[in-house]
Amino acid sequence: MHITLIRPPIFSSIGSFSAPVTPPLALAYLSASLKKDRLSVESIDAVGEAMDQIHLLKNPEGRVRGLPIEKILQRIPKETNLIGISCMFSQEWPFVKSLVEAIALKFPDIPLVLGGEHITAMPEFVLESCPNVDICVLGEGEETIVDVAKNYPKNVKSIHGILYRSENGEIVRTNQRKRIRDIEQIPRPNWEDLPIESYLESGYGHGINTGRTMPILATRGCPYQCTFCSNEQMWGLNYYTRSPQDVIDEIKEYIQNYKIDSVDFYDLTAIIKKDWILEFGTLLKKTGTNISWSLPSGTRSEALDPEVTRLMAETNCKYLVYAAESGSQKILRSIKKKVDLTNMISSMKRAKQNGLSLRCNLMLGFPIEDRVDVFKTLIFQIKLAIIGVDDAPLYIFSPYPGTELFNDLIRKKRIK
Repeated sequence: MHITLIRPPIFSSIGSFSAPVTPPLALAYLSASLKKDRLSVESIDAVGEAMDQIHLLKNPEGRVRGLPIEKILQRIPKETNLIGISCMFSQEWPFVKSLVEAIALKFPDIPLVLGGEHITAMPEFVLESCPNVDICVLGEGEETIVDVAKNYPKNVKSIHGILYRSENGEIVRTNQRKRIRDIEQIPRPNWEDLPIESYLESGYGHGINTGRTMPILATRGCPYQCTFCSNEQMWGLNYYTRSPQDVIDEIKEYIQNYKIDSVDFYDLTAIIKKDWILEFGTLLKKTGTNISWSLPSGTRSEALDPEVTRLMAETNCKYLVYAAESGSQKILRSIKKKVDLTNMISSMKRAKQNGLSLRCNLMLGFPIEDRVDVFKTLIFQIKLAIIGVDDAPLYIFSPYPGTELFNDLIRKKRIK
């Protein structure tokens, strides 16, 4: 059995101003899981193999960064028995659909498996709108991709956590797959078969560190239920952590093998428990390395007291992102964002006093938002500037598939 995994190029609207270039962490995890089961894997990172190639498409209309479709087709080995493609974000789907159609034309007898946040959010839509897709993987894919490789098509009904197209064209949903509880047992990312050096040399990453930066995950999932986030559908509400020592060991490996300068934590919610981050910081301090680290994805602020932020600064944390989302308590209640803005401001003040660079994410355009709510958010943004927060961007709310707000707007026929 030979499996080809594809991370598509970055696809964004022509008018977009930002499309971050990041190493394919999901692809590296999937590859590692397949290799652990002694399955042959070819990984194609269409971004990393051509990150400086940018071209415009007319159909679908957008900007592509990475390998064009014809080059991706050339990279797929003839002996491939199964092709897996990731589609993390909904704006990528038009391009991914075109890629799937092109692959199916050249490899008509090879099963095509799709996974990622968008696929998990809208599997029926994907299968109905793209007849060339055979399987949609729901949620985390490390166990599922191995199961598919071993049991599709003969024992497809035994594969939990997928939607598939039966022989008569019917869309079938199998039993739900349980989350992986002991996430330390997941094989560490396989970077050897990916162009990780291209990212390290170029300095691309998710945070503000500009050296040789590796992505890392210390946790999986999030126990909160923000209505604008698809976490609950992708991961459920269970929150699992690796031990601080296990994370430190992975960082040490990267220092030894890749001579890295920094790590970016890609976690949905990296800091919830104060004792975890204190133990991590203490262990990192004992290593004696001068490596920097950052939390660029946003995290909870409840555990970020003076003791924690002081230790973060002492261990060379360069960048910390808060996620207030709105300056209006009415909006925060409506989106189930359980934060106390007064406490968050206090936490940010202490973090700045301890020398951390901060960003605070804000959004405008929630469905029930009025002008008063907008002004409250703008006033909150000014407060952030006054206390020294380095960056407080305003993002326009977008109803992502798989979120409670998306489903609510569909139900009310405000979007189609």
